[in-house]
Amino acid sequence: MTHVLELNNVSVALERTVIVRNISLHLQEGMIGCLLGPSGCGKTTLLRAIAGFEPALQGEIRIAGNVVSNSQYSLPVEQRHVGMVFQDYALFPHLTVRDNISFGLKGMSAAARTARVQELAGMLKIAEYLDVYPHRLSGGQQQRVAVARAMAPKPRILLLDEPFASLDVELREQIAREIRLVLKHDGITAILVSHNQYEAFAMADEIGVMRAGELLQWSTPFELYHQPVCAYVADFVGEGVFLDGTVLDEERVETALGILGGGELHGFPTGTALSVLIRPDDVIHDDDSPKTAKVLDKAFRGSQYLYTLEMPDGTHVLSLVPSHHRHAQGEMIGIHIEMDHLVAFRR
Repeated sequence: MTHVLELNNVSVALERTVIVRNISLHLQEGMIGCLLGPSGCGKTTLLRAIAGFEPALQGEIRIAGNVVSNSQYSLPVEQRHVGMVFQDYALFPHLTVRDNISFGLKGMSAAARTARVQELAGMLKIAEYLDVYPHRLSGGQQQRVAVARAMAPKPRILLLDEPFASLDVELREQIAREIRLVLKHDGITAILVSHNQYEAFAMADEIGVMRAGELLQWSTPFELYHQPVCAYVADFVGEGVFLDGTVLDEERVETALGILGGGELHGFPTGTALSVLIRPDDVIHDDDSPKTAKVLDKAFRGSQYLYTLEMPDGTHVLSLVPSHHRHAQGEMIGIHIEMDHLVAFRR
């Protein structure tokens, strides 16, 4: 497949301070990527460099195979055929939804503009608001309009900068899933910036975890969760706790939860001190198990509770338990460990 976006050892500086360093990644046609990380890690700066708002200090950025930026050259923003959705939507308040969406379609015939606006309005569920002004819309509706306006000219790549940050938490994943379906239907390649892993999982095919200007891992959501390359990625993506462990042999590690092993070779020498990642889905509630733990806290998650449990030696672990198993704080419950593979790092 064609690489619509390629970054090769890209660094970007703002006011002589290097913000992102030596970042390389690629995104294939029709795929959705995400730059994920905490505030201040450089993800928005990198997105702005892709768009053309910031120059590359070093390295090379290619869009659809064409070099758009390197240390000596930067193609103007308007010539990159990039669509941009900002955190604050940036809709034109004096234009209706219809006119906002059609704003970038001036080179098309009236009939083609109308058809494209109707198509996007239908896909994004805003057809009934085409003659309404933005201030009459909810945040979620305004976000759909902003996405429709950016998609209307069929850009080579769509860039979304924290597009759901101002929405209510319960709306974010829903809107992310809906917009993913629309982008996939229209075949548009996109890259999202977010600090929220659940938004990233709901929308992206590939995710890059960033920290302090560096890209630590660019992988599928499954690989990030189950095969993190470092403790930071493991901790940032998904919930879990790290337990001290000691390598017994090429497959097994001894921890406070007992001897663990995922049936795969872990690659650490015998006796190595490790930090072993225990995800909530590794700790299974089992009324018949002789191994027990005390319920310290629980959080209702609809079909499941997330229990915080304390082992007899004081070790804390998390467990996802079906919500029809209701246990009170202080109650002892049976558990067993069920791991498909071991995720561990040197201590």
